[in-house]
Amino acid sequence: MAETWLKCSACRNEIAFQRIHWVCSVSTCNRNRTRLVFCSVPCWDSHVAMLRHRDAWAVEARAPTKEAWDKELAEAEPAPVIAPVRRVIGEPVPAPAAAAPSGTQLADAEKEILIVVSKLKKYIKDRAGMNCSDSVAEMLSDAVRAICDDAIRVAAKDERKTVLDRDVIVARHQR
Repeated sequence: MAETWLKCSACRNEIAFQRIHWVCSVSTCNRNRTRLVFCSVPCWDSHVAMLRHRDAWAVEARAPTKEAWDKELAEAEPAPVIAPVRRVIGEPVPAPAAAAPSGTQLADAEKEILIVVSKLKKYIKDRAGMNCSDSVAEMLSDAVRAICDDAIRVAAKDERKTVLDRDVIVARHQR
């Protein structure tokens, strides 16, 4: 392994120091961060087919000496090691509907219809040929609020500020 410079980006064969290898002519493939190198032209060709380059060719290159490679690595700025840190800022805010005692009126914004009424009516008409009352949208909006409040509680319990799909728990009605 001490005599290996890099591995071929396609077949993972070792490329030794001071050996000829091929690089892609496309600039995004030969940047230091990407550094795609190939041990042979067929390996380069498989790369071109995968990335669908329109106009590309294999450029012959020579691997550096071990000393030059060590110097390049020493000069390269090491990537900072960032440990994931979770910060909890304050206590999770309870959902307004859950925090409101019974008998408390919800704000006007919380009484808005959350359902697209035209799409709801179209769905019911297409599915069963029935009409739909406007009060159904209000009831469904209340149900959606309750589901959202439960999902908010689950996300807050996990100390997250984002409600994910896994937080939404919907009880399907038996048919």
